[in-house]
Amino acid sequence: MSLLLLIPLSIGLGLLGLCAFLWALRTGQFDDPDGAAWRVIPPEYPLETEGKNDDNLAPNAQDRNA
Repeated sequence: MSLLLLIPLSIGLGLLGLCAFLWALRTGQFDDPDGAAWRVIPPEYPLETEGKNDDNLAPNAQDRNA
């Protein structure tokens, strides 16, 4: 008896998810996924690949008394 309820419910939820995905495709939600991520980084702050000398996150290996 529970399968008579669960099978149509799961098909309905699957169709709802498919409709939401198709709506997102048609409204341009996936047009520029990388652009929004890079827009939050202002261009006047360059990316740093090396750590600073006064980095306090990692302990200094030569300073044993810390």
